[in-house]
Amino acid sequence: MALGFGIIGCGMIANFHARAIGDVRGAKLIGGYDAVPAMADKLAAAHRCKAYRTLAEMLADPAIHAVTIGTPSGAHLDPAVAAARAGKHVIVEKPLEITLRRCDKIIAECEKAGVALSTIFPSRFHDSSRELKKAVAQKRFGKLALGDAIVKWYRTQAYYDSGAWRGTWELDGGGALMNQAIHTVDLLAWLMGPVVEVRALTGLLAHERIAVEDVAVAAIRFASGALGTIVASTAVYPGYLKRIEIHGDAGSAVLEEEDLVKWDFANKSKADEALLKKMSEKKSTGGGAADPAAIGHHGHARQLQDFVNAVRKGSKPAIDGPEGRRAVEIILAIYKSAETGKAVQLPLASDPTLKVRKKS
Repeated sequence: MALGFGIIGCGMIANFHARAIGDVRGAKLIGGYDAVPAMADKLAAAHRCKAYRTLAEMLADPAIHAVTIGTPSGAHLDPAVAAARAGKHVIVEKPLEITLRRCDKIIAECEKAGVALSTIFPSRFHDSSRELKKAVAQKRFGKLALGDAIVKWYRTQAYYDSGAWRGTWELDGGGALMNQAIHTVDLLAWLMGPVVEVRALTGLLAHERIAVEDVAVAAIRFASGALGTIVASTAVYPGYLKRIEIHGDAGSAVLEEEDLVKWDFANKSKADEALLKKMSEKKSTGGGAADPAAIGHHGHARQLQDFVNAVRKGSKPAIDGPEGRRAVEIILAIYKSAETGKAVQLPLASDPTLKVRKKS
């Protein structure tokens, strides 16, 4: 029997979830729910599924075995907890939530209910990302020295004006870092290992009527001793593909969106040239650099397939709750460093007290 999925929050990202579910073996989209009924109706019409009028109605449906949550970032907690308590497996679009306390609540409720939990980070499932991860594991870079995450994107003022929740601490949880660059922050930490210290600056330079940053820069130290940088912006016209750079004393690699554009090692293998050629010819999407809708759903489909397989086997998904929490913690540490002008150590003992954010 196929795993029946419900989608909570039927905005733009819901269509990517719907398409991805349609590509997953052993999965079936049953329906969607949104606090604005017309949004659920629109999703149902586009994907030939049911529109639920209340969250309770969806969670009471025995055809629903798992839900994906695509509400605004600071509104992930309540539907995730409700779904877990109803015995449904839970997938949460990034970020898992916007504070560590709220992340931990979701994780605890899913563990208590015995349901699977995953956070959407589809970049980890791209072939090129996995080749990078394999090269790190094989120590082909030698002693890791530098790891950089660069997201120089562009968002118009109209983008922020299009929803009252956009650009707010209460529901967006932050700006260019928490909303746009979090995928790349997660990927960098997955490749380079734990971050133990950050020093950062942030600014709101090009947009109006928002409370969060549109530019951020951070210097970071990894547990390995390697250093790195995180650069994020939504104020860079016209917007460029995101980049990950990994450097060591025996090799370097550069990932631009899904394309490996540099793959240089002191100890070359016969497969290197063919791999670089294959991995530098994708260029399938604009990666959301200037248009948030200009992304593919293939990464989502691979992650959802991993999730379905894990549920079937009774194992943990590749990206579970704690894995999803990690990028949130790094970003919160960056915000704290930018606010205080001081270095911040990780792991954080608790949520940082940020003057710009209301207590949650």
